Amino acid sequence: MKEYPTFVTHLECSYTGKKYPADQLHGLSEAGKPLLVRYDLEALGKSISKDDLKDRLPEFWRYREFLPVRQSENVVRLGELMTPILPARKTQAKLGCGEILIKDEGRLPTGSFKARGLALAVAMAKELGVTRMAMPTNGNAGAALAAYCSRADIETFVFCPEDTPKVNIEEIAFQGAKTFLANGYINDCGRIVGEGKEKMNWFDTSTLKEPYRIEGKKTMGLELAEQLNWQVPDVILYPTGGGTGLIGMWKAFAELEAIGWIGSKRPRMVAVQATGCAPIVKAYDEGTRHAEPWQDAHTIASGIRVPVAVGDFLILDAVRESNGFAVAVTDEAINEAHKECAKEEGILLCPEGAATLAALKQELISGRIKKDEQVLLFNCATGLKYPMPSSHERIDLSKPIDYDFIANC
Repeated sequence: MKEYPTFVTHLECSYTGKKYPADQLHGLSEAGKPLLVRYDLEALGKSISKDDLKDRLPEFWRYREFLPVRQSENVVRLGELMTPILPARKTQAKLGCGEILIKDEGRLPTGSFKARGLALAVAMAKELGVTRMAMPTNGNAGAALAAYCSRADIETFVFCPEDTPKVNIEEIAFQGAKTFLANGYINDCGRIVGEGKEKMNWFDTSTLKEPYRIEGKKTMGLELAEQLNWQVPDVILYPTGGGTGLIGMWKAFAELEAIGWIGSKRPRMVAVQATGCAPIVKAYDEGTRHAEPWQDAHTIASGIRVPVAVGDFLILDAVRESNGFAVAVTDEAINEAHKECAKEEGILLCPEGAATLAALKQELISGRIKKDEQVLLFNCATGLKYPMPSSHERIDLSKPIDYDFIANC
């Protein structure tokens, strides 16, 4: 059995700092807060160099020393390739701002960045002997869990709000998960999972209620730093629901600095939400460390419709420590940005990704993003899963083709 070089020392409560043993199954800490994986970073730094990465496959498992999986046989692969960073030059010229880069996570398995977190969560579940997993989802996370669990022979139960996009529901069920729709929000579905743990003997894989989805999402930070030649952008705009990726990237940058691969510069982290569900924005504006549950949550960007985030304080800490901010955009602005990016750049964003472009446009006007800053936007899923309002004309082949009409459409 091949062992991966791994440098995990322990797990740590993100709120109290209490340490927990590695290589044991954990959910939340005793304080009810997320656990973070800690590493012997000095030993990690001595074990690998930047040059070592050049000989590895262009996948996020190339960063295996930074990850907790010990046995290679527990890695569950579905083709986790590095995702491209695409320049948006036309949009940059139109807005008269600094470089705009879009990291297109829609290229990952199951079409979203949820593959990163769930690939690691499922690999560690397999390593620790889990045979049944459950989660609440607004769509993409459930699809990723279903796919990776099917690959790993782990039984899966997924609970969705009943207005989750139909394509996501079908994808989850088709990939093998037992799929349930509930007349509530994602936090209501989370309650079903939490209350069913003892009776159903499933492992709760909810956002930040297990330690390893953060480690998977951390690879976004490792990857973009490598792609930018071990530099970081001035600003990162991140669509924020549960916020695992924002927290994970912040952790990645700290670990990279600790081993000397990057300097002390950090991106300003901007948490982007929708005006119909903006608990993190409200908490940021009010100067609090915790967010109150959002009432009557609604937005077309279902992935960021999260009324309660268990890691709210971690999101807000990263935003504030980085001199970033939290911002909400309207559904109308999301729709406009969605259409503009497709027509001007040829890049098909998901609604949540479009929210980051809408936020950029809004905050360039407000001045919170400066005209000379390099900005990186996260497109967290393929736009192919979402509605694309369009207009088109019909041609009647029983009549002569009217090319003047065609030219003037």
